[in-house]
Amino acid sequence: MEMKKRLTLELRNKKPGEVKELVLDNCRSDDGKIVGLSSDFENLEFLSMININLLSVSNLPKLNKLRKLELSDNRISGGLEVLAERTPNLTHLNLSGNKIKDINTLEPLKKLPNLHSLDLFNCEVTMLINYRESVFTLLPQLTYLDGFDADDQEAPDSDPEADGDGLEDEYENGEGEEEDDDDEEDDLDEEVIDDEEDEDDDLEGEEEEDGVDDEEEDEEEDGEDDEEDEADDDLPRGEKRKRNLEDEGEEDPEDEEDDEDD
Repeated sequence: MEMKKRLTLELRNKKPGEVKELVLDNCRSDDGKIVGLSSDFENLEFLSMININLLSVSNLPKLNKLRKLELSDNRISGGLEVLAERTPNLTHLNLSGNKIKDINTLEPLKKLPNLHSLDLFNCEVTMLINYRESVFTLLPQLTYLDGFDADDQEAPDSDPEADGDGLEDEYENGEGEEEDDDDEEDDLDEEVIDDEEDEDDDLEGEEEEDGVDDEEEDEEEDGEDDEEDEADDDLPRGEKRKRNLEDEGEEDPEDEEDDEDD
């Protein structure tokens, strides 16, 4: 996609003066030059033009508020004095993967007093002897070169002031708090479920005990009945019959006859 078309799409019906961040990566520059970008983007703070076959930054407009410029994976070999003239407040510059071969090519960057971070990964200049010491000497305002300071301490992942990551961190922290709250609620729900399961287990245990007690009582009653039956078997036949009649509430016919004789 051509750079002008990509720029129109990125605007999304906004006015150039309303845009603070602009990403034009992987589009096609016009003969290796910037096209379509103007000083109307007066509030632009972040500009990314990665891998657009850029040969020169000579057409870069005046962008006083620009702080972070991504130009990696292009074919820039010099002409960096334009940056000093048109982006005076630049703090982060990424020139990784370009055609920069000599330390002297970086000299114009001395005029960027706020430049704290410079990346030159995969540039030929990084192969020079004492490369890092030479760059820190040339650009004393630098804090980080290729992601490390002069004492080989790694730079933070991002600079909240440069790219607005501070807001993202706050948002992420807010999400973290919500997740913690959700975890606490889940823990409470699990505890309630465990308590209910324990109560159910207790009730089942009591029911089982009651069932055992009922069975034992039934067995005891059956045992008593069996003992009575055995005792009846030991009685004489007439006594046994009389006892059965008494249990059923009937009178012995012999007794009835005796009563009639009387």
